[in-house]
Order: sequence, then C-alpha cells, then structure tokens
Amino acid sequence: MDIKKLQALAVDALEDVKAQDIQLFDTVHLTSLFDRVLIASGTSNRQTKALAASVRDKVKEAGGEIVSVEGETTGEWVLVDLGDMVVHIMQPAIRAYYRLEEIWGDKPVKLGAAKRTTKKVSEDAEDKPKRAPRKTAAKAAPVEVTHDMMAIQTTLDDEPKKTRKPRTVKAADAEAKPARKTAAPKAAKVPTGARVKVAATKTATASAKEAAAKRPRKKAAE
Repeated sequence: MDIKKLQALAVDALEDVKAQDIQLFDTVHLTSLFDRVLIASGTSNRQTKALAASVRDKVKEAGGEIVSVEGETTGEWVLVDLGDMVVHIMQPAIRAYYRLEEIWGDKPVKLGAAKRTTKKVSEDAEDKPKRAPRKTAAKAAPVEVTHDMMAIQTTLDDEPKKTRKPRTVKAADAEAKPARKTAAPKAAKVPTGARVKVAATKTATASAKEAAAKRPRKKAAE
C-alpha cells in the first residue's frame, strides 16, 4: 500500500477515537526498517486499546498489511506494526518518560498532508457537467403612465353606472298565466230543525207552468 494512503488511514483511525497529541515523523533517512513513525496518546488503558483496534481494523479493511499488535494486555503502550509505518499509542506518563519524539522526530510530517484529501472528490466534481444556472424570471418593465391613460381612467370613473330596468310583463304572458284562485266564501251555519226557503230558479218555474198547461181542465158542473 502507498505510504501516503497508509498514513492517512492511520491518522483518520486515531481521530475517530479521539486520540490526543497526534504526531507523524518521516524516518526514511534514519532507518530502512520503516518509513513513518506515528505517535498518539490515550487517556486510559481502554482508550489506548480502542485506538489500536481502530487503526488495525481500518487498515485491514483497506487491504493493508498488519504485521503485529503488541502491548494490548496492559494498555499502557500499544504498538501497531503496519510494515512501512509503526504506530505508538501511549498513555501521557509513559510517553513523557520514553520521549520517542526525540529519537524519531527529526523530520515531522504535517498532519494536513497525512489526512485524507478532497482531491478525488474535486476531480469527480470536474468530470460532472456543470449545472446550468437557474433562470430567473425576467422582471416586467415598469409601465409608464401617460396623460392619455389618466384621462381614460377619469372618463370611466365619471361615467354613471347603468341601472337595471325592471322587467315588464307582456299581456300575452299575463293571459297565459291562470288567475290566482280566491278562497270560497264560507257557508252560513243553519240551525238544526229550521226551515230554509230556497228561491225557485227560472228552470223550475218554467217546468211548473208547462205541467199546469198540460193538465186537463175540469168541466164546469152542469
């Protein structure tokens, strides 16, 4: 695995578990056994073990080689051997006592160069077609109000509104509609047992006269 990729993976793995005082050194000019030394601090035995496990798992997932892991039993100083790079994870007291920075710290490497860069992301972004800027609706040109327009508006405002004429009912429509029925007069109450005189109608009178004329007259007594 490329040394730049390897150191980027190791630094990211340490930062994921909140390692303290991370320092990276170039050791190519000092030894032929490895090219980088990475030193970090953990506040407790549990954290140092977790930091070592994070480095081991992340490098292994990326296809890197894990030579060995030492010191996990006590957790005071855990060493992860990655072949081209050695990672030392130490508690502050142990780190201050051994002072590995004085041994391997001749050429420090900036962590910004070791971390994962966004170069690949930027290249992918360049390959994608740039999105066209969103078109904004054109602003409507301001309408100039002229004297003629004002005169037309004034004329429309001054013109009296037309009133709606009442609808006239035609004579033919009035005749076609049936006349409104009026209530029939109430019949007068007649007391029980009283005789009611009924005026004879013309038809009844004519019939009585005709019957009297046809009746044979009695001869006078001799």
